[in-house]
Amino acid sequence: MFAEDIILKPVLTEKGYDGIADKKYTFIVKKDANKIQIKQAVESLFGVEVASVNTVTCKGKLKRMGRHEGYTPDCKKAIVTLKESSKPIAFFESLT
Repeated sequence: MFAEDIILKPVLTEKGYDGIADKKYTFIVKKDANKIQIKQAVESLFGVEVASVNTVTCKGKLKRMGRHEGYTPDCKKAIVTLKESSKPIAFFESLT
């Protein structure tokens, strides 16, 4: 697996913006990726040093279209904490 396949997109929410000051970044990742693969992908894509990775599996929400209903797809989020000596991720720094 390539790093681009593991990290799907960043999560840009208020809670996500609050973590940028503490060098905590949130990403949507592939559902079958583990913490070691996520750590290696972030380090290779952004050139930073990762201290820890926390993951959360989010269940899809129930949605209705008229009388039909179904669920949105499940997703997996990863909260990546960088080491103090590491440089910040430039993509997120331009947003604050």
